[in-house]
Amino acid sequence: MVLNIPDPPTIWQELLCSIKYESLCSKKKKNIHTKNTVNHSSFLPTLFPIFRWGRHYNFSMFKNDFMSGLTLASLSIPQSIGYANLAKLDPQYGLYTSVVPPLIYAVMGSSRDLAIGPVAVVSLLISSLVPEIQDPVTDPVAYTNLVFTVTFFAGVFQASFGFLRLGFLVDFLSHAAIVGFMAGAAIVIGLQQLKGLFGITHFTTKTDVVSVLTSVFKSLLHDPWHPLNFVLGCSFLIFLLIARHIGRRNKKLFWLPAIAPLISVVLSTLIVYLTKGDKHGVNIVKHIEGGINPISATKLQLTGPHVAQAAKTGLICAIIALTEAIAVGRSFASIKGYHLDGNTEMVAMGFMNVAGSLTSCYVATGSFSRTAVNFSAGCETVVSNIVMAITVILSLELLTKLLYYTPMAILASIILSALPGLIDFNEALHIWKVDKLDFLACIGAFFGVLFASVEIGLLIAVSISFGKILLHAIRPGVELIGRIPRTDTFCEISQYPMATKAPPGILTIRINSALLCFANANFA
Repeated sequence: MVLNIPDPPTIWQELLCSIKYESLCSKKKKNIHTKNTVNHSSFLPTLFPIFRWGRHYNFSMFKNDFMSGLTLASLSIPQSIGYANLAKLDPQYGLYTSVVPPLIYAVMGSSRDLAIGPVAVVSLLISSLVPEIQDPVTDPVAYTNLVFTVTFFAGVFQASFGFLRLGFLVDFLSHAAIVGFMAGAAIVIGLQQLKGLFGITHFTTKTDVVSVLTSVFKSLLHDPWHPLNFVLGCSFLIFLLIARHIGRRNKKLFWLPAIAPLISVVLSTLIVYLTKGDKHGVNIVKHIEGGINPISATKLQLTGPHVAQAAKTGLICAIIALTEAIAVGRSFASIKGYHLDGNTEMVAMGFMNVAGSLTSCYVATGSFSRTAVNFSAGCETVVSNIVMAITVILSLELLTKLLYYTPMAILASIILSALPGLIDFNEALHIWKVDKLDFLACIGAFFGVLFASVEIGLLIAVSISFGKILLHAIRPGVELIGRIPRTDTFCEISQYPMATKAPPGILTIRINSALLCFANANFA
């Protein structure tokens, strides 16, 4: 008989122990070839990777980064204005988001190629979730302040994930779910751009395909619209798509699709200014606030009735932004053959978004299209982000008045030209061939985003992924195994037909499950 049996640990004690274990393991891995004593000189390179590679930086690398940064800025400036419009913010906030976050990431990020700034998917999330809390039309100032608050919470969550080694949370959004979500979001974003392409003034605030198409048809039938917007937007959209096609066919002309959006903005602005197109119904950007990022720390709404909703929206944006950035960063890191630290990336993303929320930015992350341009331009390090940010600062100081006559249709065409890269038919087909349940999660996310809302699509995808995990736990796979001739090795007969089955009356099987518990105890 055992006396004084201790009480089992609570769930919070188990979670705390697991976090401590992960932290100790990571420290042991980092110090495997070092002394046991920890000093400040080893801490700084961990938190600020720039101290590691900065010692080996030279002028030859800077030349490549400088040209990459300029190429990146030529694409980033028009895209940032367009994405701010997608997020229902004034144009300057997109440019602000291309200044502070890239500078912070350049110091703290571990990727050499990732281009930081506003992206289409996160802009769509903000434009679909935040208006449910605050209407951007009735009170644009309160809406903007709420977006800063959402950005602050997104940064806090991202940094917390990194410090607590909770990167596994991002993995709950499976690759299949992300493929479906991105494809659905691309179509929704494209439909949203019909407002700028047709010059529609009255447009729905909903994001599902039925509401958007209904709003478009009603506006075209009953409200006055000007075809000059459509002609101008489609003309430059064709130019952008041709430039994109040429850049893909000829790798030496990678700079053409990168600089094409800037050329479109300059030419369309000149056309509208010289022909006085704004007098004939062409919708233009009008005033863009100049100057560097103003401080917005006092505008954060950390108290009041909307704090919980802002935190929930920030959590969703944080997970989606991290998933996209880490996926893009790892893809290009594998090409160049270096390691990308997921937890370091989370901390860097968190700090840059917290700093961004204090300097009039909204949620920033790594962009696939701009990272591809950065890579193709021959970037060596994240100094290209610094060059891009400085170029955007100069544009804010000198060029904002020149963008007064930029037509809204051009911004819509720039966003539309970037959307094909978000739809991956080949990957969806591959998922169908590999795993039907993963494909179900992919399709669930796609149709959820398309016909319901962004959060519904994510919820469907996560629910199906959880359902798949539970199904495998409750009904694990059972494989018949046999002995490989002339060896003592037993393998699955389905994979190794030459394996010898056990004698009659004996059945050798293997249960493909690491978890044997009450849930699958009765499974036969």
